[in-house]
Amino acid sequence: MTNFPNVRDLKPAGGRRSSKREQIVNVFLRQEGHLSADDLFDIIRNEDHRISRATVYRTLQWMVEAGIARKVDFGEGRFRFEHSYRHPRHFHLICKTCSRSSEFLSSDIEAIVEDVTAARNFTASQTVVQIYGTCEECRTGKKASAPDGYTELLFARDALRIAIATERSGLEFYTRAARLTQDARGRSVFQKLAEEERHHLGTLEARYKTLLDRDPQLESRPTFLFFKGAANGLFAEGAEQLSRGVNDQQALLIGIRCERGSHRFFKRYGERFEDSEGKQIFLEFADEERDHLALLIREYRSLVKRQRTAKRSTRSADAPRRVSSAR
Repeated sequence: MTNFPNVRDLKPAGGRRSSKREQIVNVFLRQEGHLSADDLFDIIRNEDHRISRATVYRTLQWMVEAGIARKVDFGEGRFRFEHSYRHPRHFHLICKTCSRSSEFLSSDIEAIVEDVTAARNFTASQTVVQIYGTCEECRTGKKASAPDGYTELLFARDALRIAIATERSGLEFYTRAARLTQDARGRSVFQKLAEEERHHLGTLEARYKTLLDRDPQLESRPTFLFFKGAANGLFAEGAEQLSRGVNDQQALLIGIRCERGSHRFFKRYGERFEDSEGKQIFLEFADEERDHLALLIREYRSLVKRQRTAKRSTRSADAPRRVSSAR
């Protein structure tokens, strides 16, 4: 169950506390989906007929300003409102036949927006992506097997799926790297990391199963997080590079690049999300990847140092032989 904010704590500076406002906000936060002002007014009136339509409208506007609600336009000629508390910024698919909407978040779209705004030296405050078309139910008549729409469990489910995919690709990468590495210390590091990935993978899979137990329909709900590269495993490309044949230094450098990319990915998106279980999963994973990155960097520097020492020793040993040969 979501822990909603205390409405009393959200009173604007200089504003008066209003029991009607608190009641309206609490009713709004109990609803799912996207409500129009009239929808919310009808629900409120069923609970308390003393609350006016104007009070509901003013409270909705206050919720938008306070960061409790977002205002969205689905092209119907009226605005709708959705939760923004512990609800990550996202985009919408809107069916023009039934007017229902579904939500998704895409790192690819986010990246394009960032590239465009950076190139134009533009500071974005809001991104709106709305895709209009026809939903599967209207197109085929087939009723959805599970209800659509964002829930905190859905967000956590997709975050865990991405983390599990990354862990599996990391396990494959480090297992392969351990087999290929000739240096004993480097091989030991890869084996250690492979074992950590295996252990953490088991923990994540158990956590995923526990999540599904909380909602029997959760597995069949539509995907919310579309993170294309991460969903395939952030180490998959690195594992493919290893299979082409690399030396010990190159294997460590590939591992460093994969871990650095993974750490940045999970930290970057985790920090953007509102406080939620999905955010916690991303930030926990970012911390783990940071620790792995530090270990690989230390080992790479140690390997380079050992190789240089070995070369100097070889040159020193060869020097007397060259002098003797010259004589």
